[in-house]
Amino acid sequence: MKAINLDQRLGRFVYVGKKEYLFFSGTSYLGIDQDRHYESVLFDCIRRYGFNHGLSRVNNARLKVYDEFESFFAKQAKAEASAVMSSGYLAGISAWQYLYPKSDQCWIAPDTHPAILPAELKPDYQLNFTQWKRQCLELSDKLPAQQILILGNAVDPLKAVVHNYTWVKEIAQKHEVSLLIDDSHAFGVLGEGVFGTYSVHKDSKINLIISGSMGKGLAMPAGIVLGKKQLIEAIKSQAIYTGASPGSPANLQAFLETQEIYTAQCQKIRDYCGIFNQETRDLSTIQGSAQFPVFIYENPDWVEKLEKMGFITSSFSYPNAESPRINRIVISAAHTLWDFMALNEALHQLSDKK
Repeated sequence: MKAINLDQRLGRFVYVGKKEYLFFSGTSYLGIDQDRHYESVLFDCIRRYGFNHGLSRVNNARLKVYDEFESFFAKQAKAEASAVMSSGYLAGISAWQYLYPKSDQCWIAPDTHPAILPAELKPDYQLNFTQWKRQCLELSDKLPAQQILILGNAVDPLKAVVHNYTWVKEIAQKHEVSLLIDDSHAFGVLGEGVFGTYSVHKDSKINLIISGSMGKGLAMPAGIVLGKKQLIEAIKSQAIYTGASPGSPANLQAFLETQEIYTAQCQKIRDYCGIFNQETRDLSTIQGSAQFPVFIYENPDWVEKLEKMGFITSSFSYPNAESPRINRIVISAAHTLWDFMALNEALHQLSDKK
């Protein structure tokens, strides 16, 4: 499959040469970056704060917007506190660097994002999530009481599977458990409004930590860690936080000022997920759910066939270049119902030709 090299803003449409294609790829689930009112607010915030803020958060000259954003986001997510950073990767590393040395055991879900994965460890890719869960429960029964760190994603965006962690409560009956979940693909889509899954997984017996990128559904070049106040303060005392420049203050301010847009787009993408799932549920060639805006198709020939029909979808090899290609349809709140009708018709045509 040839690469499609673009030099334009990604949105509902992309253009290759002079041909227009409907774009069903990327991670802009809420389509915030296509909203003209949001764009206007963001430009005003850039004029106020500039394009970048090059000072450490612990410098004596500080911007109030960072504390205001952290307080607002944590409250809405139902967490005690948060730490905002320049990327989701940095947020994840800061979280595991604090948690991992304090753990006796570290159990890693098969699809765990590298951002929350200690450097010397790797998951068992031979297991699926259900098999790994069973393994964790069996190990917890055999081991004496100790400190266990469990790492995983809120959702597997490559297989379009939303994960359930209620079973971790069973392990916490015997052990002291810290659960670190990457919410990069959950923010804006799953959980409490646009604020991710902290409220979903929160439990008094578990030390829950959520980290992730806000550059996908929320369209902000930043990352965040959510957790108990004592833990967040400890993370903020680490050199990885104190020595790093923070994310763009303009984007954070724009987020605070456009909550009505985020709320509307969140409802829109949830409605779209349900509609698209309903329209494609009779196709055995399409896998997905009404919970998440990613749908999988296995036939690699469909990538080029869909392109010829005017649709660009997501296709790449994972976890390495020699792996089979993962082919996905990614829907966005920037799309219209007409877009879904057109794509649905194309998918049914291809399915009928099997």
